[in-house]
Amino acid sequence: MIALPEIETIRRDLDRELSSLRIKSVEVMDTRVTKRSGGAKKFAGRLEKAKITGVRRRGLYLIMSLDSEDVIVAHLGTGGQLRRHANRDQTEPNTVLSITFTKSGQLRLVDGVGDAELFLANTEKLVEEVPELERMGIDPLDQPVPWRMFGQILLAQDAKLKAVLTDDRVVVGLGEMYSDEILFTAGLRYDRLTNSLGPQEVRRLHRAMVETLHDAAKHRGATLEDGHYLDVHGQPGGYEEYLNVFKQAGRNGRPCPRCHRPIQKYRFRRRWTYYCEQCQI
Repeated sequence: MIALPEIETIRRDLDRELSSLRIKSVEVMDTRVTKRSGGAKKFAGRLEKAKITGVRRRGLYLIMSLDSEDVIVAHLGTGGQLRRHANRDQTEPNTVLSITFTKSGQLRLVDGVGDAELFLANTEKLVEEVPELERMGIDPLDQPVPWRMFGQILLAQDAKLKAVLTDDRVVVGLGEMYSDEILFTAGLRYDRLTNSLGPQEVRRLHRAMVETLHDAAKHRGATLEDGHYLDVHGQPGGYEEYLNVFKQAGRNGRPCPRCHRPIQKYRFRRRWTYYCEQCQI
């Protein structure tokens, strides 16, 4: 599971490690990953000799600026990993692309699921070439909105809370796990209608969202049993130790940390939702 805190952790690491590095060569092992750049040969030709000048983020998309007219856009999908390696390191299974720098090793894209992307876009036409960037909702880790504005956004949806929180067009990158954690912290049920919230409940939800995401980013994201998320050095995150309600397989029924009653799970929109019947209203 790769959500906003995990992508922000990767962005910070890549910005620190790749800025000012010049690309020597590019090897594409799976042409699918570069399809949006016109094929592997064209992709490699546009990248070679370019220098990375910084790494930023738009929602779940990583954008690596170059000293050319292009940017590298990466979306890790449900299980992709961007990994730093020495040139001599053995190539791991499911490595689909490798970028070698004139110094300081390589950046490799590992994708065991098959839905990660890494492609080039023109700096001046970024939104035109990547229209997904235009359809994103608010980003609580990048530009958090005031709680009153957040309340206006919620009221305009007229839908159940978890459906809204997991909609990237409203709030980008929360996913199932962080939505459950945020709702628990705010003391609100997943199936509350947005237009039923009072001002104090909106404030609690806003505060819970911002604090949960910043705390998760501080602990470098969460790595669950699927192991899909690892940082750029192949290390797991640490936030899973702080989860209150979201469960891994086989752990359903663990007591609520507040009231000590069993955490419940319910099938909502074809996904499991975890919550406390006593503490969330």
